[in-house]
Amino acid sequence: MHTVLTIVALLIVLGVVVFVHELGHFMAARWAGVRVDAFSIGFGPAILKWSDKHGTIWKLCCLPLGGYVSIYGQEDMFHRKKYAELPKDKKVGHYLSVPAWKQFIIIAAGVCMNFLLAWVIYSADFMFRPRAVQLPVIGQVVRDSVAFKAGVKPGDVIMKINNASIDNWGELIIAKELSSKKDSDVLVARKDKLVKLTLQPAERWGLIADGSKKTEPRTKPFFKALYSGLRETYYQSKNLLIVLKQIITGERSSKQLGSFITIAQISGKALEMGFFAFLSIIALLSVNLGIINLLPLPVLDGGYLLILLIEAIIRRKLDGKAMEIVIICGWVFIMLLFAFTMWNDIARVLKLG
Repeated sequence: MHTVLTIVALLIVLGVVVFVHELGHFMAARWAGVRVDAFSIGFGPAILKWSDKHGTIWKLCCLPLGGYVSIYGQEDMFHRKKYAELPKDKKVGHYLSVPAWKQFIIIAAGVCMNFLLAWVIYSADFMFRPRAVQLPVIGQVVRDSVAFKAGVKPGDVIMKINNASIDNWGELIIAKELSSKKDSDVLVARKDKLVKLTLQPAERWGLIADGSKKTEPRTKPFFKALYSGLRETYYQSKNLLIVLKQIITGERSSKQLGSFITIAQISGKALEMGFFAFLSIIALLSVNLGIINLLPLPVLDGGYLLILLIEAIIRRKLDGKAMEIVIICGWVFIMLLFAFTMWNDIARVLKLG
């Protein structure tokens, strides 16, 4: 039963996140007047298949671990001679028939939809799920810790960390993680005065919350929920970028990277915990997909956006065999990364080290 729940959770999470991403490309292409030949959730043979009045084939395939939108002529991006030789009627609705700024919007729309989905989910979570918030009041300070040496005292209230306002303990933890490799300027309220302190980077600061200092369970009104949802989306995005940077520089182990096996396990546990926990995982994965797709690598949205920006700057089109090789190298890198993350998960499950 647990395995079935895990698989169901994985399919729902990936289905929602991928559908929203591809829907962004689809809607932008339709808006720009570019033809969309296919919209597929999953890969391989189609389980369900139908066509709409615009000629787009919609598919649900048997391997639902991703998806794609097939935009007419996008593959000719680096073969403009082929496009130029097309008869006039074949150029109607072609990707290259619209200006570069519209191409940019078509490519960027998928990522934008992922961030929008995360924002909506986080905002709804703040609006509808009552929670007792742990206030950033210090109950204890571990002796000889970073916080102890900096002069933090029990009873202090954390007001700001690096000029970011702190309203609860969760925000304190996020701010600490975001500044884990540099000194942090901390503003605390101590009795009737404000005190500025500097905490050095460390895995743990040595702060323990005062468990008695909590707000009553409550939700947030609409506009405050929207703001909190936007801030949560920003924090999660920034946190992921920091983690990726630390993995690239060797500050974190690359063994932390996981494949869809990790996503399945986390999704299954979240589904068991309840509706809002499961929604939060969808939001987090949506942020992850958005950030990963923005990386300036060939075959990812970020790579294509970078190419469009370069073309705008140098005022000529990048074309020909060289660009084909770049795209092939991009696919090879993605496949190797997929194999590496799969090995990490298999090694972790089988306890191979």
